[in-house]
This record gives sequence, C-alpha cells and structure tokens, in this order.
Amino acid sequence: MDFKTQINTADVPNHIAIIMDGNGRWAKSHSKPRIFGHKKGVLSVRSVVEGAGEVGVKYLTLYAFSTENWNRPKVEVAALMQLLVVTISKEVASLNKNNVRLLTIGDLKSLPGNCERELEKAKEKTKNNTGLNLVLALSYSSKSEIVRTVKSIATKVSEKKIDVSDIDSDLISDYLDTAAMPNPELLVRTSGEYRLSNFLLWQIAYSELYFTNKFWPDFTKEDLFEAIVDYQKRERRFGLTSEQIKN
Repeated sequence: MDFKTQINTADVPNHIAIIMDGNGRWAKSHSKPRIFGHKKGVLSVRSVVEGAGEVGVKYLTLYAFSTENWNRPKVEVAALMQLLVVTISKEVASLNKNNVRLLTIGDLKSLPGNCERELEKAKEKTKNNTGLNLVLALSYSSKSEIVRTVKSIATKVSEKKIDVSDIDSDLISDYLDTAAMPNPELLVRTSGEYRLSNFLLWQIAYSELYFTNKFWPDFTKEDLFEAIVDYQKRERRFGLTSEQIKN
C-alpha cells in the first residue's frame, strides 16, 4: 500500500521521535552477531531520514544510545562506538546533499573522544542546512536530563537570577536539551515493545504513541509514512472535548 499518497501534507508532525529497537533480536533471527543488526539498522536510519525529509518533517529525533546501554557487554559497546564514528564520517556528504542539519542531545562528554570529535565536526559542517533537523540522542537519559535541569534552575535561584515564582513548565522546557525544538507530536517505537525507556519523558507528555512489531532493521520510510497516516487519523484534544476541538 502506498501510504505516502495518503498523507495530508498540511498536517505532518513537525517533530517525530523514534525509539529504534530490535537490532539485536533481528540479528539473532538471522543467525548473525548483534553488531550485524546494528549495521543493518544504519540502512533504516538512511531510509527514514530520507522519508522524513520528503514529507516535510522538521525534526526527527532518534534514540541511538541510552545511558543504560553502557551496561551492555563491553565488546558490543566498543563496536557500536566504532560504528558511530564510521557512519557519521561517511554520512556528512549525504546530509549536506539533502540539506539535513545534524544535532545531538545527551551527555556527549561520556562518549569516546573520537566519537565526540566526529559528531562535533559533523554538526559544524551541517549547521547551515535548512531542511530536516536530525537529532541523535546519545548517552541520553530523560531522568538525568530532568535532574540536570532542576540543578541548573536551582543554581539560578540561589544566585537570585531566577525567582521561585518564575518557575513554570515553559521555564523548565527552556533548560532541557531540547530547548530549541518543538515537542514531538509523534513517538514511534519498533520491535513490539510497549515502553518509553527513559526517552523524552517531559517532552512527550502530549505525543501520540505508535508501536510496531517490526524490528528496526526492517523499518523503512514506508513504515514511517504508515505511522504518519495513523497519526493523522487521531483527534488530538489536549484535555479538551471533541466538541471544543471542532468549535
């Protein structure tokens, strides 16, 4: 089915966030090492980035590596970091060709030095692009992000630069990693799991959730288009009634 032709281009989510899950299980189902699944998953990233750009998505945030992922076997983590370095280096030309700007959220200082350097170089080389903003969540934890935000605001209060009465949801949002971005309207998770895994917990308060049984390496831009079509069939009420929305 051609889902792209069903998309209402006037109602495409500005920001889509994706929990890319299932690389390891995909590899196991193909009798391959886990890193093989991660390598195959890179192809899905390319396809989805291309698809998001085609339909006018402004921000695409991909949960690439969580703080909890550091607890995986050291061999797998090392292979993932190397894959990240190689992939970022190779993809810069394609990002520029497609007018994609690379951004990151998370604790980049905890990444190996070569990873951090490649990411910073890629962000610098793509900073003037005006199309899709591709956001990689790396060494990211939403709870840690919120704790850092609280500490930053508390420091400002102690320095008398912020009054306690000034603290509201907008101020908190201004101190998050995603301060310059709109909140996601749509969150997609692959592989048949139904949990948020410490991802953008503040930002997805009103996001539509979409789950698919496909492992990430099998997820393509056509699957993204299907998720967008599903999103467009929903009524987003933000606490109001259907009648209030229609009026």
